[in-house]
Amino acid sequence: MSAHRALLAALIASGSGVLIESFAQGAPDMQQRAPVAAQLPVEGELPSLGGATLWLHSQPLTREALRGKVVLVQFGTYTCTYWRRTLPYIRAWAERYAGQGLVVLVVHTPEFEFERDLDNVRRAVKEIGLDLPIAVDSDRAIWRAFKNEYWPALYAVDAQGRVRYHHLGEGDYERSERVIQQLLAEAGHAGAGGPLVAVEGRGLEAPVDSADLSSPETYLGYGRAERFVARGGARRDEQHRYAAPARLGLNEWALEGEWAVREHAAAAGEPGGRILYRFHARDVNLIMGPARRGTSVPFRVLIDGRPPGPAHGLDVDDQGRGSVTEQRTYQLIRQPGPIVDRTFEIEFLDPGVEAFDFTFG
Repeated sequence: MSAHRALLAALIASGSGVLIESFAQGAPDMQQRAPVAAQLPVEGELPSLGGATLWLHSQPLTREALRGKVVLVQFGTYTCTYWRRTLPYIRAWAERYAGQGLVVLVVHTPEFEFERDLDNVRRAVKEIGLDLPIAVDSDRAIWRAFKNEYWPALYAVDAQGRVRYHHLGEGDYERSERVIQQLLAEAGHAGAGGPLVAVEGRGLEAPVDSADLSSPETYLGYGRAERFVARGGARRDEQHRYAAPARLGLNEWALEGEWAVREHAAAAGEPGGRILYRFHARDVNLIMGPARRGTSVPFRVLIDGRPPGPAHGLDVDDQGRGSVTEQRTYQLIRQPGPIVDRTFEIEFLDPGVEAFDFTFG
């Protein structure tokens, strides 16, 4: 997400780009129009997949075994909201085109250290419902072989083992599917064209509300934190009592109570620790987890000082109550509208939670 975050910030600033869903959610006549063949350059050979730590749902796949197949290789990591929002299309393409020679391969490359934990990866894959071949790339060997820098990133490989197309981030689903069809046609599958898939993502997989998104991904660890409001800034790697200001500007955030701000996370040191964020988006998601496996930390969410009611996310009730039980992404707010600047607040009723990263949708 770190590289995707830089891309996202540029797109928000320009008001265009990866996150726009217009093709995927466009009018039916756009979805059904005849494909226009395009020259797809050769970007290189399919790199080695031999650096995988583990394979899920498949025997290890090699370049030689995949020769003759059109291959989609997608990089993701299980806490990445941006990747999760692409999965309805990834699943649908795998189902639609498998009989015509398409192989869809997901490379799980961790961002946070806990995403290297194989138990976490297995649990997350099961909960997500992803049964495609997955190369667990815990040491980032495949990531480096592709010279990749983004979550998500999609690479299309033709039947001769050549990379012919790539797309970084979300969106542009029509273009990506037309590329699939074109590469399958080049491989001799004459029936690969036709209408594009229609999908409906739900929960964390619902499309981003790009028209109302004005808040960027925000890390809470000092290694990449931005817009943190505290007198004297963050005290690195030590317990410190923070006081939140009376008011926050848009996309500013603050801590209240005793916290240890570490390189990759902020850790609550006492009951009642709070995080506040002034945001503008439909969704508020927070990557967090208990500091010790097997423990649970209850929390309460407020929006503009009140329980969220119908604006609550999947992981809280209408009173804003929830519990941190695993290291994952928690959807805390999903507003029905109108979308305006609001103040999000989460209070942890016990110590022992680590909070890593806000994403919005």
